[in-house]
Amino acid sequence: MIHRDLHKIISAAGLDGAAADLYLAGLEMGSAPASAYAEKTGGNRITTYNHLEELTTRSIFTAVKRERATWYSPVPPEHLAVEARKNAEALERALPELRSLRGVAHRKPHVRFFEGWEGVQRVYQDTLTAGTEILNFANSAIVREYWQNYDEEYVAERVRRGIHLRGIAPDDAVGRVVHGQDRAALREIRLVPAKDFDFNNEINIYDHKIAITSFSEKPEDFFGIIIESKEVADTQRQIFEMAWRYAATLSLNGTTKKKARKV
Repeated sequence: MIHRDLHKIISAAGLDGAAADLYLAGLEMGSAPASAYAEKTGGNRITTYNHLEELTTRSIFTAVKRERATWYSPVPPEHLAVEARKNAEALERALPELRSLRGVAHRKPHVRFFEGWEGVQRVYQDTLTAGTEILNFANSAIVREYWQNYDEEYVAERVRRGIHLRGIAPDDAVGRVVHGQDRAALREIRLVPAKDFDFNNEINIYDHKIAITSFSEKPEDFFGIIIESKEVADTQRQIFEMAWRYAATLSLNGTTKKKARKV
């Protein structure tokens, strides 16, 4: 792989231009003084020295003072991989705040449509980037019918990332089993009568997004939609909170408990 391609790759760790040149040169030379780096990269000696000092303060290089000069060594490439992952995760966490800075002219809803089973999985994967709790309308039985490893693959990963979920689901046999596992699954579910609220689609509200997934008899007919809009997401949150309070009144009145005893 030529250096030009490597430049693009290591830029993910924040090394651009001269910094990338020096890092790649260091990997080839090992420990060397600033003069050797300047000769290797064709840079000015003083400018090269200043760059190396800055990279040392950023822990990209290490420096050892010898009798007549300071010798610099780049950290292993594995260190850059860790830094790149940190940068990507920090950017994901900052996305809601960054989007909020955009002016009104740039706040038009952004809609993405995904087809098939792979598309539905991409929608679920996006919910795992949530910086807020996930608010969820779902049929616990349907998603597990089509995604048999849903709990082991998706729910476990959501828990690992520390993303809490509040959900409203039909009060049926599967719904009650899932509800019984709430604490371990970092969620709180409220059940509503399945006869009146038998959801066929799943809706997830998080950050400035609304994600909708739909299953059918044929996997090729599955689809998912992600709507990205602060205004739309805020309205959907309010609708969810209204339904959440309604579900609480049903529980207090014993509606779902009575239905559960009849099943």
